[in-house]
Amino acid sequence: MSASQLALNVALLVFVLGTNLGTRTVSRNRLLLPVVLVAVAGWFFLQDLSTSGSGARVELAGALIGVGLGLAAGVLMPVGTDGAGRIVTTAGVGYAALWIAVIGGRIAFAYSATGWASRPVEEFSMSQQITGAGAWTTAFVLMALTMVLTRVVVTASRVRSVAACRAELAR
Repeated sequence: MSASQLALNVALLVFVLGTNLGTRTVSRNRLLLPVVLVAVAGWFFLQDLSTSGSGARVELAGALIGVGLGLAAGVLMPVGTDGAGRIVTTAGVGYAALWIAVIGGRIAFAYSATGWASRPVEEFSMSQQITGAGAWTTAFVLMALTMVLTRVVVTASRVRSVAACRAELAR
């Protein structure tokens, strides 16, 4: 893992935790910003997607794992209302632990794949016909991006549900 990739992972963790931990008022911009950032990151980091073979399968697996992790993150960030009646999200220790484990796991995999675990990763890659580190990198990028997008979709869905309940109660 290069220094710039490490810095990007740490920056992502700091951004996610800094913008979500605690109780936060929901706004359109708060839901839209991660989507814009995912689009920009996708533009820069997903130039060479595999379209067939084992590379495509490992990339699809990364995306699907990201969806699962995004669902978990969404569950760990409940949506409700505060004392003033504003719709808010609340993210605590579980949410932080999930993000730390995911990003820390990505960093650990990258370092171990070029260090102490390079041989097992190489053997697995060869047995699965995964050629080059590019497919692994893309899979991890897809995992991160789909995790963020899925969490936003879950949150937006829950926000709509809370808003609909509030509107129904107001009648």
